Amino acid sequence: MNCLFLPADHAVEHALHGLVLSHPTLLRLNEDPLYVAARERHPGRRVGLVSGGGSGHEPLHTGFVGVGMLDAAVPGRIFASPHNRQVLEASRDAAGEEGVLHIVKNYTGDRINFGIAAERLRADGIPVRRVLIDDDLATESDETATGRRGTGATVLVEKLLGGAADTGLGLDELAALGTQFAAASRSIAVASRAQTSPSRAGEAFQLPDGTLEYGVGIHGERAAATLEHPGFERLVDRMTHQLLGSLPQATGPVLLLVNGLGATTLLELQAIHARVTGLLEERGLGVAGRLVGTFVPALDMSGFSLTLTALREDWHAYWNAPALTPAFPATESTR
Repeated sequence: MNCLFLPADHAVEHALHGLVLSHPTLLRLNEDPLYVAARERHPGRRVGLVSGGGSGHEPLHTGFVGVGMLDAAVPGRIFASPHNRQVLEASRDAAGEEGVLHIVKNYTGDRINFGIAAERLRADGIPVRRVLIDDDLATESDETATGRRGTGATVLVEKLLGGAADTGLGLDELAALGTQFAAASRSIAVASRAQTSPSRAGEAFQLPDGTLEYGVGIHGERAAATLEHPGFERLVDRMTHQLLGSLPQATGPVLLLVNGLGATTLLELQAIHARVTGLLEERGLGVAGRLVGTFVPALDMSGFSLTLTALREDWHAYWNAPALTPAFPATESTR
């Protein structure tokens, strides 16, 4: 693998060892099958929260394991779904007295493997439900058989569900809430350079100078359109207006995620953040919570994504609830 300094066959294991060594009071590592679990949870939590997916998107999902968010996260190989046995054992580990809730991005492999694990959990007498994240506007088309992909909204939904779970809600209540959180969220991503290919030298795809891939996926999936770069302001305006036009009930405060795709600087992301905030204010929409940084990258892709979640009044407490994980900036996010 040309994008890493360590063997591809062991990259994920080495990375997870390092993560747990960095946060020994928050996390523990299960090596066979491979998953990360929280050492503690809120005493009021009755349902375990489990998510996961391919690696290469760090800190998603393992960086959001801890008090107030996920109870366990299951990593696959780079850009590949975790095995159903990993999901099964992590879910058994994380299940609360009322079962376990799976938070699953809308990709075929993830849906299949989480689904197989869910069937086995039910056979063992462990209640399980699923929340499907499908926020990506680039794949909102009748021609897309699988529907919208799951992307940046995953972080926002995991935080909201963590706050809700800590209030003691049951499995069915959390599943219903999570579905509402996902339905209220939309994302769009652009890239000026593809990620380094995990399997061969060089970039996964080539873009002509001065162009953008508009609607790129977090695994480096090509977009439906390659555009001439319209300039910073016009690009951010287009993305923001597209999100607002597609966001259900965008009449009040929103959550905002400005996410780097791996090689985008914080200098750029904060400039984007300022521009989007101004556009939202022009529409009379306050920002109830914001995350700015690299939360769901695609290895080292040059680009960024924007995510908005229309926040109902009774959801604010879930967003503002305490969280302590390796990657969630709990203090800054609620300002």
